[in-house]
Amino acid sequence: MSQPTPRTRERRQYVRFAFYRVDPAWRRLPAQARSDAREEFKEQIDRWAQRILLRTYSTLGTRGDCDFMIWQVSEQLNDFQDLASDICSSDLGAYLETAYSYLSMTKHSTYVSEHTHPDQEGTRLLVAPGNARYLFVYPFVKTRAWYTLPYPERQRMMNAHIAMGHKYPTVKINTTYSFGLDDQEFVLAFETDFPGDFLDLVQELRETEASSFTLRDTPIFTCVLTPIREILDSLCREERARVPV
Repeated sequence: MSQPTPRTRERRQYVRFAFYRVDPAWRRLPAQARSDAREEFKEQIDRWAQRILLRTYSTLGTRGDCDFMIWQVSEQLNDFQDLASDICSSDLGAYLETAYSYLSMTKHSTYVSEHTHPDQEGTRLLVAPGNARYLFVYPFVKTRAWYTLPYPERQRMMNAHIAMGHKYPTVKINTTYSFGLDDQEFVLAFETDFPGDFLDLVQELRETEASSFTLRDTPIFTCVLTPIREILDSLCREERARVPV
């Protein structure tokens, strides 16, 4: 009996944006226990970074409901399960809550046929994060009315939408797709060193015709690229001895 094969043989990736919140009880642990937990967690993340594409970001001070995010990319979905299991089994994991989690995949956009350029968003099947300091992430859902429009009408609106994005070369967009995999339809991740450029881009995109077919594009996360050790240190800085005045 022949084995079933996927409809497409294109090399595609799974993508997960996992946001974590640290229980305040962790900050009340003895300093040595916190130090040991930080070191264990760092070594764990470093090992996984050799196995899959992995980036860590701080959301401390930019969100009130989570402390850091791990951007994970792999061609094997079970890698995310194994990583999640390792995190849960760690000493720090006992004090971590998954505040948000977004699962998606790469695929070719059906609307990117014009306005293309090298490494054009929508044509890539492999996620290739840059080294921009800031990452803006949000889930995205369109209205059902959008999908009932004739394709040429949708393409016309998306052409204007894409052209608007090209006005901001300092902002790189990574679009991944969640149809049937998670609650949202897309997950958008924008990389930039200039948050103001991203703000202006989003404001202009709100004025496009295609934007009127947006059902939901929140919550939005402002993430700062940060090594995992610095993230963990920032969550509970050890007290320094006070120098007498």
